[in-house]
Amino acid sequence: MRLSLRAAECLLLAALLLLSAACGSRLPERAFEGRRSAPPPARKAEPVRIGIITSATSPVGGAAFTGPRDGALAYFDALNAGGGIDGRKVEVFTCDDGGSGVGNNDCVHRLLDERKVFALVATTALEYAGAPRVAAAGVPDIGGQPIGPAYDTYPHLYGIYGSDAPRTGGEPGWNGTLYGGTEVYRYFKREHGARTAAVVSYNQAASAAYARLVTKGLRAEGYRVVTEQVDFALPNFRAVAADLKDRGADLVFDAMDTHGNVQLCEAMDAVGVGITAKVTHVQNWSSAVAEDFRNAPRCRNTLWATGSSRNYDDVGHPAVREFREAMREAGKDRELSQWQLEGWAAAMWFTDAAKSCGRALTRACVEAYLNREEPYTARGLLLPVSYERRAEPPASRHTCLSVARWRDGAGWVTQGGDMTRNCFTVPQLPYRP
Repeated sequence: MRLSLRAAECLLLAALLLLSAACGSRLPERAFEGRRSAPPPARKAEPVRIGIITSATSPVGGAAFTGPRDGALAYFDALNAGGGIDGRKVEVFTCDDGGSGVGNNDCVHRLLDERKVFALVATTALEYAGAPRVAAAGVPDIGGQPIGPAYDTYPHLYGIYGSDAPRTGGEPGWNGTLYGGTEVYRYFKREHGARTAAVVSYNQAASAAYARLVTKGLRAEGYRVVTEQVDFALPNFRAVAADLKDRGADLVFDAMDTHGNVQLCEAMDAVGVGITAKVTHVQNWSSAVAEDFRNAPRCRNTLWATGSSRNYDDVGHPAVREFREAMREAGKDRELSQWQLEGWAAAMWFTDAAKSCGRALTRACVEAYLNREEPYTARGLLLPVSYERRAEPPASRHTCLSVARWRDGAGWVTQGGDMTRNCFTVPQLPYRP
């Protein structure tokens, strides 16, 4: 499965967020946010209707899941300013599902049955309960963030990272098992000579399960692994930090939410822990790091992020510059994130698929583009994305990696050379979602 360890990270995130507050059983009053109407078309033509579902008012707060939506909206605004798709404007309807399964099902109903959208783009839902209904309706969902196993389970759903799973609508992956690679651990071993890694988790089922997966991958790459666990309700991060210092960890991985990461970093600074890298995931790859970790300057400057898309701070790349300019035009550039860039890429993916159809725009034609043999890269913003339907999971995979490091005053600085050449052949390890 292509980079499915990302899905494991998101499954952990979803489980941890659900611990912090109960999801509402009703859709919020502003759940259906309305539509963004493009300027009148140059010629009379029906607009292409697109839906975007986001857990914008989820228990974790308003900014956690909105990045992909904002990136996609900026792309469609720029697209409409340039004439749309074959002269047809894109009309976007957004829906906030409130982070609940009931709200998600309601959003799916409103967008598919009432708004009659042609496709969904950049879905970012804490609980994608409506996924079976989307699949049954044959509505393409393109470039969604896999916060859960839906994109490795159902046909017509195309997550931003791709998949090799059969996706027949039954169990996720292969008979309920997903697979992830060890490329992140291989990178730090090869590039930085790291040999000892710590894995910090909560004493909570989802956190502990993800920590076991990380530990398994590290050991497969030959690391000595130090495991640390803290109480979810009353965590003693100071004790963890002291032990990390005593045991000489090179790397620190975690199975915690952002709040836990910040507390751990502050404790590490307080006791003087020196490490090569504090490794985080794509959702924390944002300019908010400066504020979130403001009280942990030493640890903050050891933060590294890994992912499957080109660093949004890599302004030397023309596609990144185009994204940044559009975000500026949309007034969304005060806080930038990797998820915004991936939402932009998702909208581009849909648009390129639609344009390939010419005036004969059909869902079948769009999906033929998505399922083609040639991988998709969004003009170099994504590592090659493809969808296959393998009967058996691969034992190993040649996988590439995007890596960046936070530096005060410079933001996220790309590491390890171009992501298309930062590649490894690594084993694929099983896990249950």
